[in-house]
Amino acid sequence: MGILIGGFLVLMLLGLPVALAMICASLLYILATGSVPNVIVAQRMIAGVESFPLLAVPFFILAGNLMNIAGITGRIYNFAVALVGWMRGGLGQVNIIGSVIFSGMSGTAIADAAGLGTIEIKAMRDHGYSAEFSVGVTAASATLGPIIPPSLPFVIYGMMANVSIGSLFLGGVVPGIVMTLLMMATVAFIARRNNWGGDALFSWKKLGSASTEIAVVLAFPLVTWLLTRAGVSVNTAVGCTLVVLLLADWYFDFSAVMALMAPVILIGGMTLGWFTPTEAAMAAVIWALFLGLVRYRSMTLKTLVRATVDTIETTASVLFIVTAASIFAWLLTVSQAAQLMTDAILGFTQNKWMFLLLANVLILVVGCFIDTIAAITILVPILLPIVLKLGIDPIHFGLIMTLNLMIGLLHPPLGMVLFVLARVARLSVERTTMAILPWLVPLFAALIAITYIPEITLWLPRLVAAGK
Repeated sequence: MGILIGGFLVLMLLGLPVALAMICASLLYILATGSVPNVIVAQRMIAGVESFPLLAVPFFILAGNLMNIAGITGRIYNFAVALVGWMRGGLGQVNIIGSVIFSGMSGTAIADAAGLGTIEIKAMRDHGYSAEFSVGVTAASATLGPIIPPSLPFVIYGMMANVSIGSLFLGGVVPGIVMTLLMMATVAFIARRNNWGGDALFSWKKLGSASTEIAVVLAFPLVTWLLTRAGVSVNTAVGCTLVVLLLADWYFDFSAVMALMAPVILIGGMTLGWFTPTEAAMAAVIWALFLGLVRYRSMTLKTLVRATVDTIETTASVLFIVTAASIFAWLLTVSQAAQLMTDAILGFTQNKWMFLLLANVLILVVGCFIDTIAAITILVPILLPIVLKLGIDPIHFGLIMTLNLMIGLLHPPLGMVLFVLARVARLSVERTTMAILPWLVPLFAALIAITYIPEITLWLPRLVAAGK
């Protein structure tokens, strides 16, 4: 155990990438102990990616890239300006609302930060906001990406913990709303303290137009439900409602209705049992292609190829981390290291609330040093047995783990959102880190609420399960 964990930590401190550090530490353990045949390394690495749920990874990444090149991010931004740009700290509020909408399509914090973040930071700085405030609110809002469904970390966690990915997606809805409200309250507080006004003139016409688009989107599931109650089959009801929606969008030329429909289609399709979360990722790609090629006609062959190449590069790095983490996690299990850690934690406390406190601290620290996907793959085999033994719902714990790791993305040394935004805003990593620190207050407030009020996470999955 000392060779495995010690070797990993030493290699990390020497600056080796996380995935390579895990593979090298695993090989070192195998060579030193001679207890595991060498061929097991290749077998376990291949087994780590031979999973149907992991098919969702490239498709969600591709969907996020397609949304970016289709110009949908710009439409979302303009819609958010019309909806909340007139409030105090207007573009800060726009930043948050834009992230809420975009996170329902991309599923990753990095896509959110790189996509909308580029537009938002430039607009905020052009309106006189400091670089620090612009970067801080963009970083905080990017954490919504993996909490509001769909979510790549939920896919990995669901696969590792053997829990319903659809239930994890539903479990992220209410926590995402709580986080949004806390961030918007933080913007309002900072704006009032600095005597900032809005960044767009209040207009009943624009507000009414934005509200109408929201009403149209919300009417889709409502009308579908009413038709089914009247005896129409689900497929016919959805088909008819979708055709009417497309005609209305074409006639009135709504700015963002089709973009807003993406999360409705994904969550609704999974709830109705039309497709699994993995198939939902494919549906997200099809919807993005429809918007870019047919509805908005903003995609070209060149941009489509670029999005595909970017997706291949990102997917390769993610799956390489998964393969490396799978052999490392397996060795933690067979070497009894995971069991020893479990016994040590249970020997310290049998109280589930105290365990959740300790788990939060552990995951936060790990999230600052290890990539999100690798951290989930390593920590789930160690912590899940304790979670189940103490009677903690694994879906609830999945939200806790994901939010902790999202906060870790905002910190050096390996916080990817931190580095993406430092590059976008052309700030040093040190200045970017200082800009993010005040925004840890609403994030930690959300983490505490989600940790110690399980119903925030579990209410919606239980409601949907009861209604089936």
